[in-house]
Amino acid sequence: MTLAVFIIFLLGAMALGIPIAFALIISGIGLMLAMGIFDTQILASNLIQGADNFPLMAIPFFILAGELMNAGGISKRIINFAMACVGHVRGGLGYVAIMASVLFAGLSGSAVADTAALGAILIPMMVSQGYNRNRSAGLIAAGGIIAPIIPPSIPMIVFGVTAGVSITKLFMAGIVPGLILAVFLTITWTIVVRKEKMESKPRKSGKEILKATISAFWALLLPVIIIGGLRGGIFTPTEAAAVAAFYALFVGLVIYRELKFAQLYEVLVAAAKTTSVVMLLAAAAMVSGWLITVANIPGQLTGILEPFMHNQTLLLIIIVFIVLIIGTSMDVTPTILILTPVLMPVVISAGIDPVYFGLIFVLTTCIGLLTPPVGTVLNVAAGVGKIGIDDIVKGVWPFLLAEVIVVFVLIMFPSLVLVPLEWFTK
Repeated sequence: MTLAVFIIFLLGAMALGIPIAFALIISGIGLMLAMGIFDTQILASNLIQGADNFPLMAIPFFILAGELMNAGGISKRIINFAMACVGHVRGGLGYVAIMASVLFAGLSGSAVADTAALGAILIPMMVSQGYNRNRSAGLIAAGGIIAPIIPPSIPMIVFGVTAGVSITKLFMAGIVPGLILAVFLTITWTIVVRKEKMESKPRKSGKEILKATISAFWALLLPVIIIGGLRGGIFTPTEAAAVAAFYALFVGLVIYRELKFAQLYEVLVAAAKTTSVVMLLAAAAMVSGWLITVANIPGQLTGILEPFMHNQTLLLIIIVFIVLIIGTSMDVTPTILILTPVLMPVVISAGIDPVYFGLIFVLTTCIGLLTPPVGTVLNVAAGVGKIGIDDIVKGVWPFLLAEVIVVFVLIMFPSLVLVPLEWFTK
C-alpha cells in the first residue's frame, strides 16, 4: 500500500510539471498522510538534515573547480594535448574526444560540464573536416558519461552520502570501469568510421607534442593530486574538492593567466546556481528517504525481489533494467536520491558488495543521461552541436549500446571492479 502511495504521489507531481525536489517533498507528505503521522516538524527537520551533511560540501567545490577550469584555460590545453597525441590518426578527432573525455573526467566529475566544454570546441572542428555531425555529437555525449565514473564524481558523492558508503572507495572503484568505457567507445568509433571519408591532420612533430605536454602539465597534474591524495589518505573527498577548486583558481590566475579577477563573480554565480539545485534535491530527498524507511518500502521491495535474491547476477540485471527505464524520464541526482534508500537493503540482503553495487548503479543512472526524452547530456550535446534530438539519437545509439554492454560486462565479471578496488584501497 505505502509503495503504491509513494509512486502515485511522485509520478503524479512530476506529471503536473512540479520540479523534482518539490515532487519528493509532496511524495513524503503523501506517505505521512497515508500512515497518519503528518507533522510539519518532520518535514522541516529532515530538510535541514538533508543539506547539513559534511560530505556533501564536496559537491559545490567540485562544481566550482569545473567552472574555474573552463574559464582559466585548463580545458583548452587538455584538448590541445590530446590533439597532439592522436589527432593525426584516421578519425583522429574522435580519438581526441575520447582521450579528452578521460582527462576531463579526472577534473570536474560532471557529465554535463564536460560535454558542454568538449562539444563547443570539438564538434565544429569535426564537422569542418568532414565528420558526420550527428555521429560526432553522439560520440562526445557518450564520452561525457566517463566523467561521473572516473574520480572525482559528483553522482558518487550523492550515492555515498545517501547509502552511507565510503566515497573514497567509490572513487577508487570507478577508475578501471571508466577506462573500460573509454576502450569500448574507442572500439565502437573505429568500427563506425571505417567507411567515412574525412580529413586527417598532419602528425605533430616530437617538439610540438612536447610543447603541448608542457602547456597541459598543470592541467594533467590535478587528477594525480586528487587520486594520489585520496589513496594516500592525505585528504578526504571533501578536502580533495577544496584542493581542486583552489588549484584550478591558482593555475587559471597565476600560471595560465587566462582567468581574470573580473570573471570570478560570474564563475562563482554559475557554480552557486548549479550547487543550489543539487543541495535542494538532497534536502528534499531526506524527507522522502526517512519516510521510505518508516513505511518499510525497502522491505516490500525485498519481498517482491525475493525470488531473485539467491542469484546476485540475475538480481543486478533486473535492477539495471529498472534503472535504465527510470533513467529515460529522470535525471541522475533524483534517481540516485529516490532509489538508493529503496534498493540498498535489497542489495545488502543479497550479499552484494555496496561499493561494487554503487559503481554499477551510478554508471547505469548516468547512461540515462543519453536517453530521450529527459537525457540531459543528450540535450546539451544537441545544443552545442546545433542539431535536433532525433538527429543526435541516430548518432549516439552505437556508443550508448557500447556503454550498456560495459555495464553487463561488469556484472558478469565483478573482479574487474573488486580486484582494482582492493589494490587502490590497500
